[in-house]
Amino acid sequence: MLGVMLIFVGSVLLINGMGGLGRVEPKSMAVMNFMIGGLGVVITLIQLVRAETPMDYFNIGAYLLFTFTYIYVAICIWLDLDMRAFGWYCFFVACTTIPYSLMSFQSGQLIFGVLWPIWGTMWFLFYLTYVLQKDLGNFLPYFVIAVGIGTCWIPGMLMLTDHW
Repeated sequence: MLGVMLIFVGSVLLINGMGGLGRVEPKSMAVMNFMIGGLGVVITLIQLVRAETPMDYFNIGAYLLFTFTYIYVAICIWLDLDMRAFGWYCFFVACTTIPYSLMSFQSGQLIFGVLWPIWGTMWFLFYLTYVLQKDLGNFLPYFVIAVGIGTCWIPGMLMLTDHW
């Protein structure tokens, strides 16, 4: 299921990056965030029913970090809310990626040990943008697109084609 989720996370990050570049209308961007967030909820609930070990629950937490990101973005855009609270959520998630990375290295999942800090950097950039009001220009949208393609879409495709 991770491969399926990563493909769609890659798609929403592409759309969100394009939105940051002004190439996608915000409300239509919100729709995709709702869809991917909804998919994340469904996949997480399936994983929750199947969970048996502490590591299963640890992985469920990872799904929810992403899932709540997209639902939060969708609601903020749809209702035209201030994004500072979302920025603080991103700070929390960025900090949370540190133990996820360490646990990935510890469990022998070296690639995820590398991917978590990349994802954490993206969330931290959202914190800088929305809480500290740092103007990152087009860097953030292009970074989000690169993260979506390089760390989500491609790994997801490799997982689904049994090349991971």
